[in-house]
Amino acid sequence: MSGKGLVMARRTVRPLEITAVKRRVLEVGMEEVVLTTSEGRIDCRLQEAETGDAAVLWVFGAGGGFNGPAGGLYPRLGLQLVVEGVASLQVAYRQPGDLEQCIYDVLLGVAYLESLARPRVVLVGHSFGGAVVITVGALSESVIAVAALSSQTYGTEMANQLSPRPLLLMHGMNDEILPDRCSRDIYKRAKEPKEIRLYPHCGHGLDGCREELDRDLLEWIRRVVW
Repeated sequence: MSGKGLVMARRTVRPLEITAVKRRVLEVGMEEVVLTTSEGRIDCRLQEAETGDAAVLWVFGAGGGFNGPAGGLYPRLGLQLVVEGVASLQVAYRQPGDLEQCIYDVLLGVAYLESLARPRVVLVGHSFGGAVVITVGALSESVIAVAALSSQTYGTEMANQLSPRPLLLMHGMNDEILPDRCSRDIYKRAKEPKEIRLYPHCGHGLDGCREELDRDLLEWIRRVVW
């Protein structure tokens, strides 16, 4: 995938292109980024690092939005990673819940990170976003690893095409929306390298295992990046 913003996913007949980029500071260490495309705007949040060539791209469930599960997991871990030279980009979908369009959005997010001289991208997605990042991970050469949290199974048919990129699956065993058998199923279909972490007494939003989730995901990101 080039950094020019042109995306062609599978057999898509309509390209999606970045036509303009606007950035402004929201707070110390966090910028608002608006990617204007041929099919509408993609709102993003960027935690830029001064060094390094890697980034984490974080995406959400079918409702879209920012900050992620477990009480703001994404900016919380981003704050720790940025001092280690790893940038973070949160992407809010143009059309939340539309799998194909959300895949396009994340591919454009990867292309934007490439334009920032960050060609090594780790994808992290929650719930519906798990299917998005698994598909994008299989499509983009810039993706070096994929983590799917509380993932659905629909849209994960390309899980077996992620290898040799590492795949991490994380799921609460008390998930009231998507049972942990979803991640177990993805794990069975994926090829090595792959890992699965199951958290007893933790639900879909992963709030009940926040400390363990932070520790395990941060350790894994550091491992795949370095």
